[in-house]
Amino acid sequence: MAGGGFSKLPNGSVVVALTLPRPACNGGGSGAGPDGDGPVRVLVHAANRARALTRLRNLGLRAVYLRGNAEPPTPDEVTAVLHHPDGLLWRAAPQDAEELWHPIRALLRS
Repeated sequence: MAGGGFSKLPNGSVVVALTLPRPACNGGGSGAGPDGDGPVRVLVHAANRARALTRLRNLGLRAVYLRGNAEPPTPDEVTAVLHHPDGLLWRAAPQDAEELWHPIRALLRS
């Protein structure tokens, strides 16, 4: 598993950021973001780290683990996920400043 980390917010909730391989169910050609099989950066807002990982596992990303805090979310990433109604976003990694964040359903649709 690639890098990841978390940031605890003043209200007690957390934002978890993980760099994961692109899921096979997408095929790399969802129309959102660059085509290819490179890694993606996923952001999750939840009450705690365990719930954040559970949210991802419930979407079919079964082998998701957070070990350490090597790559915590940047302030821009925290802002992006807090302003999204689902609290789940992704974009290609390494990050391209011109690429926008996408809802998680755009990554997981086949």
